[in-house]
Amino acid sequence: MGTLTFETVKTEVRDRVAKITLDRPERLNAISRQTMSDIRATLDCLEADSDIAVIVIHGAGRAFSAGMDLKDDAAGDTSGPDGWRRVLSENLEFVTLFWDFPKPTISAVHGYCMAAGCDMAMACDITIAEAGTFFGKPELKFGSVITAMVMPFLTGPKIAKELLLSADDRISAERAYEIGLVNHVVPQGEGLDRAMQMAARIAALDDDAVRITKLAINKSLDAMGLREALAANLDLSVEIETLETPSRRMFKEISQRDGLKAALAWRETRFDEGGDKN
Repeated sequence: MGTLTFETVKTEVRDRVAKITLDRPERLNAISRQTMSDIRATLDCLEADSDIAVIVIHGAGRAFSAGMDLKDDAAGDTSGPDGWRRVLSENLEFVTLFWDFPKPTISAVHGYCMAAGCDMAMACDITIAEAGTFFGKPELKFGSVITAMVMPFLTGPKIAKELLLSADDRISAERAYEIGLVNHVVPQGEGLDRAMQMAARIAALDDDAVRITKLAINKSLDAMGLREALAANLDLSVEIETLETPSRRMFKEISQRDGLKAALAWRETRFDEGGDKN
């Protein structure tokens, strides 16, 4: 396999390493339903190819990923517990693709690594961040949910509560390293190279030994309750998404009347110094 191209994702293979590129730079690689489908198809192909040992994922343009495509989500017009369970289950399954993938996964992030993009980076086995990268989990800013509750298992509960409950979207690469979200911080422009170097080192090892070792590490987290926590969070996320909170109602009204950009601007003013926080 040399190259593999879908609408929003392209993949190049060299020396047993597959480099997946999120290829929506004009949208800061926001994750649309098409992106999710393209990545699933890509990973299916890479899993079946015994010549590929390691996966590296990065983003084209100015960012790794700005998170879920809000325009795409708004067009879906999801409602009711059954509808939200279907959508959120798909989102959770997408993020855990990287966690459960039998071959090692490495994310090389730069620019912005937000919301579902942050989840995707965290779900990879190893994360390399360039200096100047900002991580964030801003979902609670507009009454949404954290679909994949992986962060507490990486940072511990105190840090996870601080970042998630405050909807922090300005976590520096250096802070992300200190709290365990990333493995290394490298100079700008060097993230992908470092990730590919690490992938080459892993690819030189015995495939079966690497695969089983990854599985053993994941099973240790399962024993700590990871799967039960993800399932419980899914149930609670459905409950949250079916609530009609004032902020969700206002965000939706502004988005429908003035467009998504205006709704996002309103959302941010609620957190300005002296701004309305109700």
